[in-house]
Amino acid sequence: MGAAQLPSTEFEDTDVGGALIEGIAPVDNLVQLLGPDGKLRHDEKFSPYLARLTPEKLRSFYSDMATVRRFDQEATALQRQGELALWVPLTGQEAAQIGSGQATEPQDYIFPTYREHGVALTRGVDLSQLLKLFRGISNAGWNPKDTNFHLYSLVLAVQTLHAVGYAMGIQRDQATDAAMKPAAVVAYFGDGASSEGDVHESMVFAASYQAPVVFFCQNNHWAISVPFEVQSRIPLVNRASGYGFPGIRVDGNDVLAVHAVSQWALDHARSGHGPVLIEAFTYRLGAHTTADDPTKYRLAAEEEKWRAKDPLVRLEKYLRAENLADDAFFSSVKDDGDELAAYVRKTTLAMTVPDIRSSFANVYAQAHPLVAEELAWFENYAASFAETGTGSAAGNETGAP
Repeated sequence: MGAAQLPSTEFEDTDVGGALIEGIAPVDNLVQLLGPDGKLRHDEKFSPYLARLTPEKLRSFYSDMATVRRFDQEATALQRQGELALWVPLTGQEAAQIGSGQATEPQDYIFPTYREHGVALTRGVDLSQLLKLFRGISNAGWNPKDTNFHLYSLVLAVQTLHAVGYAMGIQRDQATDAAMKPAAVVAYFGDGASSEGDVHESMVFAASYQAPVVFFCQNNHWAISVPFEVQSRIPLVNRASGYGFPGIRVDGNDVLAVHAVSQWALDHARSGHGPVLIEAFTYRLGAHTTADDPTKYRLAAEEEKWRAKDPLVRLEKYLRAENLADDAFFSSVKDDGDELAAYVRKTTLAMTVPDIRSSFANVYAQAHPLVAEELAWFENYAASFAETGTGSAAGNETGAP
């Protein structure tokens, strides 16, 4: 095993960070194929991946990014109107998610955090079902077996351990079944989660067993109110060499570069060469969650600087310049997004609150005497409210959370 030797890449107006302590060399090989000006850059290793992209594929990158941004706006509005308990915005990170998500194959398995709405879209998840979790009526609204897109993880970084374990399972299945399609696992996490011990442990196991897993870190610069410079004294991608596997830093606002790098990493993992760390250098334009106020800890000038690197704007510039999309296309994408938003709103408002007794029924696959005892206590407790005329504590079938 060894760190990947990647070529230095010319890029424009992109902060790549650098060393904060003497003796550590700064990263200078950020992969960028499409600059903020909408013009292509050449990269010896990854530019050939562009030749594989059809005009339809390029347009699908834009439509997916625009669609999930519109969904994000609608979900934020629903939370502000009291229809969701919380929402986790993704605006600004669309290219990182759509580029990587579209690079996966159906047999690959995805372990998200709680912000990967764009990846969910690429995997065919009904976006309205994501909102069951944030409405507080379900632990999830989708079956992971249908799309190989796992449930959201609200416990920071725990999904990286799950991902490596799953990848090791794939590794063993493939060893005993020659007809099985080569598959890889993608573990998504943020720069804040990278400071958790679970990430370290998962990378140790992944490297030790050459597990087919791609660690995809969306470095959006802020772990809630803590800037990345406080979290790590060196660029995050440098950590990969310490574990003995390749690390690649990519412009996370460049969907073409993210897609190319993700394809390379997934091919590397599927072919038995072990894990890869991708650091997608991007920016969270909005709040960490709707419970957060970013104006308390960062300047508006910083946000405006990154708005100039908007992943949708740069791809639109390219599509128009190359005559790959016209006004009719962009208008159609907007209409489709509005239609999705209306569907999501209607579906969310129609979601009912389940009887809380179902939670007792779902603890174990078979009846358990202790759960039955707890249910009996709860039913007596709920009945006491009905007797005093204050209503039932068991929940209702129609109300919002």
